Amino acid sequence: MDRRQFIGASAAAGLVALGGSNAARAQQILKFTITCGHPPVFNWVKVLDETFLGTIDRELAAAGSPVKIEWTKAYGGTVAKLGAESDALKTSVSDAGLVSQIFEAAKFPLQQVTLQVPFGSPDIATVSAIVQKLNGQFTEMNDAWSKNNMMVLGIVAIDGYQLITNFPVNSAADLAGKKIFVPGPIANWLQGTGAVAVSGNLNTYYNGIQTGVAQGAIVSMSPVWSAKLHEVAPHITLCNLGAQYTGSLAFNLRSFQKLPPVAQEAVRKAGRAYDAEFARTQTALAEEAVKNLRAAGANVTTLPEAERAKWAAMLPNLPDAWASQLEKQGVKSARPLVNAYIEALKAAGVKPVRDWKA
Repeated sequence: MDRRQFIGASAAAGLVALGGSNAARAQQILKFTITCGHPPVFNWVKVLDETFLGTIDRELAAAGSPVKIEWTKAYGGTVAKLGAESDALKTSVSDAGLVSQIFEAAKFPLQQVTLQVPFGSPDIATVSAIVQKLNGQFTEMNDAWSKNNMMVLGIVAIDGYQLITNFPVNSAADLAGKKIFVPGPIANWLQGTGAVAVSGNLNTYYNGIQTGVAQGAIVSMSPVWSAKLHEVAPHITLCNLGAQYTGSLAFNLRSFQKLPPVAQEAVRKAGRAYDAEFARTQTALAEEAVKNLRAAGANVTTLPEAERAKWAAMLPNLPDAWASQLEKQGVKSARPLVNAYIEALKAAGVKPVRDWKA
C-alpha cells in the first residue's frame, strides 16, 4: 500500500469510527426506575408521570442531548410500598420517585414541620414556597435526604385537610368517642378531642370505614372524590386544618451523578415544573371535588370558626412538644424551624386560629 492509499484508508477508517461514535452518542440510553406507593389515580402521581417525566424528555430534546432516559414506571406500591418509598431510593432500587415522608417521621423528622401547626394556610402554593425557603435556611432538613442517598427536587403540599365521617359533625365535641383514620403524625390533631386516632392511609380508608375499623378520616378533598370515599363517609366537614407538606419528589444521588450536566439541568427544571403544575392542578381538583361531592349528594358543611377555635384550644402545644422531643434526640433545628414556619405563615397573611409557638 503506497502512502496515498494508506492515508485514504486511514481517513475512511476514521470516518467509520467517527460515525460509530456519533451513533453511539445518539443512542446513549439510561434505564431508570421511578416509584411511588400511591397509584396514578391520585394527582401527585399523575403529575409525576406527565409533567416531571415529560419535561425531562422535552428539555433533553431541546438541548440536543444524546441522552435518553427510558423509565420503568413502578407506581401503586409495585416496587416501593407506601411508607417505605425512601428505602427503594436509598438502596438504588429506584432512581427517582415520590417519598411520602409523612409516614417516615423517624427518618425525616424535620420534614414533619408543617404537621405541627394545624389550622394553618389552606393554600398549597403558600405552604410549598415556605417549605422551599426553609429547605434553604436549615441544612439539617437537607442532611436527612443526603444521608439517605437522595436529593429533593419538588414539594408535595396537599390541599387543606378536612374531616369525612359516616356521622354528622356540627361541633368539635361531636368527635368524642369516635374512631378516626389519620396518616402518621396527624394523629396529634385529635389529642384532647376525645376521638381515637386510627393509623391509616388513602389505600386503606374506604374498606376500613366500610367495615367499621374507623368512622371517618382526616383527609384532603381531591382524593376523597377520586377514591369515592364519600360512598362510605358521606358527611364532609370543611374545617380547614391547613395545606400540609406530606411528600417530596426525590432523585437517587448516584443516579443523578451518572447524568451529564445538560441532563442534570433537565431534571432540575422538571422538578420546578412539577412543583408549579402540582400546586395548580391540586388546588383546582380540591375545589372541583367539593362541587362534585355536593352534586353526588354528600352532606357538605363548614365547621363554624368558633368550633375550629375550640378544637385548636383542646390540643396540647403541638409545636413545643414536637421541638422538645426532637431536641432530646439531638435534633437542634426543630425549635427554630417550627417557629420560622409559624412566622412565615403570619407573614403570608395567615391569621392563626391559635397563636402557636414552640
